[in-house]
Amino acid sequence: MPSEGLRYVSASDLADYAYCPRSHWYRHHPPERGPTPDAVRSARAGTRTHHRQLRGERRRSEWRVAYWLLVVAGLLIVLGGSAWLL
Repeated sequence: MPSEGLRYVSASDLADYAYCPRSHWYRHHPPERGPTPDAVRSARAGTRTHHRQLRGERRRSEWRVAYWLLVVAGLLIVLGGSAWLL
């Protein structure tokens, strides 16, 4: 049986920490009087930053797929052309 001080970590805690360690810390250590207006603005700016980064990653992954499709199509054209010549 675990000791009283031992705390289990959930999968959502790990995901939250991986997404943003600062957000995870504030979720478990909220300010006593609630967030200040500056903190609210900062949180919104952080959310916009994370969304912008995720949008960029998604765009890069989509271009990566298109790149490989073009490479495969080019190889098929080259192999088809060489087979036609034989």
